[in-house]
Amino acid sequence: MPNTNDRSVTAGKNSPTPRHLQIQIDRALAYGRPGVKPSLDELLRTLHLPAFRDAYEETARTAVAENLSYEQFLWHLCDRECLERFNHRTQRFLRESKLPLEKNWESFEMNRLPLMLRQQIAGLRDGGFLDRCENVLAFGNPGSGKTHLLCALCQELAASGRRILYRPCSLLVQDLLAAKRDLTLSKFLKHLSLYEGLVIDDIGYVQQSRDEMEVLFTLLAERYERGSVLLTSNLAFSGWEAIFKDPMTAAAAIDRLVHHSVILELNLPSYRMDAAKARTSGGNVHEAASVTLQEEGQPE
Repeated sequence: MPNTNDRSVTAGKNSPTPRHLQIQIDRALAYGRPGVKPSLDELLRTLHLPAFRDAYEETARTAVAENLSYEQFLWHLCDRECLERFNHRTQRFLRESKLPLEKNWESFEMNRLPLMLRQQIAGLRDGGFLDRCENVLAFGNPGSGKTHLLCALCQELAASGRRILYRPCSLLVQDLLAAKRDLTLSKFLKHLSLYEGLVIDDIGYVQQSRDEMEVLFTLLAERYERGSVLLTSNLAFSGWEAIFKDPMTAAAAIDRLVHHSVILELNLPSYRMDAAKARTSGGNVHEAASVTLQEEGQPE
């Protein structure tokens, strides 16, 4: 007769597996190495926790020295991991934004701006306008700092975790036309919708064809109340009929942009001209203008 007191008797099919055996089975299935206990480094690598892996030994020594609780020890490691991930994410956002990084707050001459304009800019720096899908429209003469201003603002926003894309208008419309030609315009517009802020630089600076302006209008209509547009232009709205080739289309585009917007008017002299004059030490105006045009890559 079988000994009913023998603990080694095989359990029935429906009997639960002992906890310690189940852990070994799960571990073997997870790592493909039966009987091998993975190291803490391996576990953290599997969980994709690089900051944990780099910091847990130092944090453990600090926890012992400062008599931290288990929860405090874990909090410090989680905080380190979150900070590392945030920094990596913002660095990625800056790279993909295509912003000219040399145009930042450090190189921007804020003291050139009138007080009211500085107050408007201060109200934009927290990024709240992105949450409200408001537009930022910067107008002014060439060299007044429109592009520099928006690029500096958007670098700060990208560094705070906001997704921004910068495109000169001439290149953007070519991207839109290529997508339309390839029957992928809807897909491209969906891609652009991933960015909270879309910077369109120098709209109206170069005359565009009707086809180019049609796809640009399609983009503006698509982003209306869905995402922020930040644009620069030398042309006041009264001159936009020349951009869109049609008064009705121009009016519709302006209506969508202005409805929820902050308008920045940089009615300032060209800072490039001022810098050129300073470099020529009071030389004649034509010489300074020549230097300025060469810097801008334009014919004299």
